[in-house]
Amino acid sequence: MRNRRFRRREFLRATAAAGLAPLLASQRLWGDDGRDGRRPNVIVIFTDDQGTLDLNCYGSKDLHTPNLDALAARGTRFSQFYVAAPVCSPSRAALLTGRYPQRAGLAHNAGKKGMPPDQLTIAELLRGAGYRTAIFGKWHLGEEPEFSPLAQGFDEFFGHKVGCIDNYSHFFYWHGPNRHDLWRNDEERWEDGSYFPDLIVREAVRFMEANRDRPFFLYLPFNVPHYPLQAQEKFRRLYKDAPEPRRMYAAFVSTLDEKVGQVLAHVDRLGLRSNTLIVFLSDHGHSTEVRTFGGGGNAGPYRGAKFSLFEGGVRVPCIASLPGRIPEGAVRDQLATSVDWFPTIADLCRVDLPTRRLDGVSLAPILRSGTAPDAHETFHWQLRDQWAVREGDWKLVANGRDPAVKGKLKGADRLFLSNMRADPTERTNLAAKYPDVVARLKGLHEAWVSEVQQQ
Repeated sequence: MRNRRFRRREFLRATAAAGLAPLLASQRLWGDDGRDGRRPNVIVIFTDDQGTLDLNCYGSKDLHTPNLDALAARGTRFSQFYVAAPVCSPSRAALLTGRYPQRAGLAHNAGKKGMPPDQLTIAELLRGAGYRTAIFGKWHLGEEPEFSPLAQGFDEFFGHKVGCIDNYSHFFYWHGPNRHDLWRNDEERWEDGSYFPDLIVREAVRFMEANRDRPFFLYLPFNVPHYPLQAQEKFRRLYKDAPEPRRMYAAFVSTLDEKVGQVLAHVDRLGLRSNTLIVFLSDHGHSTEVRTFGGGGNAGPYRGAKFSLFEGGVRVPCIASLPGRIPEGAVRDQLATSVDWFPTIADLCRVDLPTRRLDGVSLAPILRSGTAPDAHETFHWQLRDQWAVREGDWKLVANGRDPAVKGKLKGADRLFLSNMRADPTERTNLAAKYPDVVARLKGLHEAWVSEVQQQ
């Protein structure tokens, strides 16, 4: 760990000496690419309940995902990328604000109330720099008007405000009373029978057509492959011989891939790909809930899933593409997180960061070099009484949940220490062997809990 810290200090000292401080000199960091000076467009695609390895380019051999695999071939793929929470709302708050969910004021799933309106989103930052902004898909950061997308920097919203909907009737899916949830801006919209993923594509195409001559920020939080698993018929046929529940889940992942491909094909038709940053990631790991028939996602060797702070709950696929400025066909193994996209997007778009506290850092050094240090020496997670801290190769999970084990881990495993370099599967508890490491990580987390409430 000492060598890692020294390496990071030396890297930052060298870049500072060259005038390349990541958050203060973004234009120099990315260099002069000879463009006309227009800031790049930004498209962020945020999927829902997609497993850690659920793309062909991440090692799932049984999936058909040609469009996202092609995006990875034209960009950089992260192999050790984390979200800030293993459930929907706090993960979304962290992505949009560049802050831990606790600092963003939304540590749990939202209901009628959600992320506080005084939070600053990347949409607000970019709109202040002249961008047209839109969200089409799942919001899940509060239902009342003061928590709506229009109150958080978005010029346009089309989608649903709560956690999940039936893709054809657009009614809330979890429980009664029956409640319709499809909106254009703050007005209810009825499109009975229209397939919601197709509506996301339709709105994205319309928005890009209307804003092709000005910079835009397009946030596409697809509600796929979140339950209900309502895949298209051709993909149900494609996977008809696969075992359940993988069969239904895989068909929905391929449906997602096709919809993303349709959006990206329109970017190409408009001639915008060369000046459009595309970021793709999932909000957390795959679901094992009864509504998704107990699973279907692929975390590979990693332990855990949605709701868990083991790797399978917070380690997700992530791809970034911007021709000429982000390397193509590259893989980055450094630790990076969803809170880092706020400052990275600002960096690429040459927009000054706000003076408020951010927890993310620009990923520019990592995107430029596979030998750059990790984005974070230490990172924290907290979901109710379950918490985790990662420091270098060490990761401590407290009161951890594992869907393969009923309920919380008990006894000595309530504090579960892993060395991620030696065992990223988190199968062997090293807490008894390294009590000093456990004590240090507990101290780090206690200090973080105290500090993170500060704005």
